[in-house]
Amino acid sequence: MKLLLSNDDGYRAEGLRFLVEAMRPLADITVVAPDRNRSGASNSLTLDVPLRVTPYGDDQYYVNGTPTDCVHLAISGLFDYDHDMVISGINDGANLGDDVLYSGTVAAAVEGRFLGLPAVAVSLVFDPALPESGHHFATAARVAAELLLRLQRSPLHRATILNVNVPDLPYEAIKGYQSTRLGARHRSEPAVPARDPRGRLLYWIGPAGSGQDAGPGTDFHAVANGYVSVTPLQIDLTRHTALDDIRDWLSGRES
Repeated sequence: MKLLLSNDDGYRAEGLRFLVEAMRPLADITVVAPDRNRSGASNSLTLDVPLRVTPYGDDQYYVNGTPTDCVHLAISGLFDYDHDMVISGINDGANLGDDVLYSGTVAAAVEGRFLGLPAVAVSLVFDPALPESGHHFATAARVAAELLLRLQRSPLHRATILNVNVPDLPYEAIKGYQSTRLGARHRSEPAVPARDPRGRLLYWIGPAGSGQDAGPGTDFHAVANGYVSVTPLQIDLTRHTALDDIRDWLSGRES
């Protein structure tokens, strides 16, 4: 099996290093990752400037672009061989609920699916405000390896994207896996104003809101209770149940 690994935290990220170490014994791997942190890049493609691909190790490359750029290039002609699957991560923080719409980690997996490959996005959920958080990338890497082995034994439909969120706990403290749906967050905190050295006003985007739709069955609830959350995602954003209503509404406007 040939795996394509990417992320949105940049090619030097600790999570990617742990993912590489976990995947090497299980498959032939290629890494194509951004040259710097591109968190929040979502599914953006770079169309206004050329992209440069720079090797930094055996079958490892960084790109001056977004996570989507990385996966797109890797699958669409950068190599003279094909990949079998895309794994993105391990993200330095949660990708729960609404986060998937902004996440470069999830976007890298989605781009793999756009181009015909099964894909998995893996994130380690921790609170950056707590100094003891963010120490269990090894747990998330082991979870990623277990899921890969499961996928090799029993493949899912190629259209499936798995969004995986791992509690920031020692592996022995993980209670298991749960199949979940996306929850939802409260609205984000207000933008944070600041001043540059010349006194000019600037803003930082405010922190994400806490879980709002976070009850049983959601990804928020699973992780909060010590379980790995595995959420199947799809690309089609059409609200199919509303098609008839919109058809009737349009008909009414025209009459």
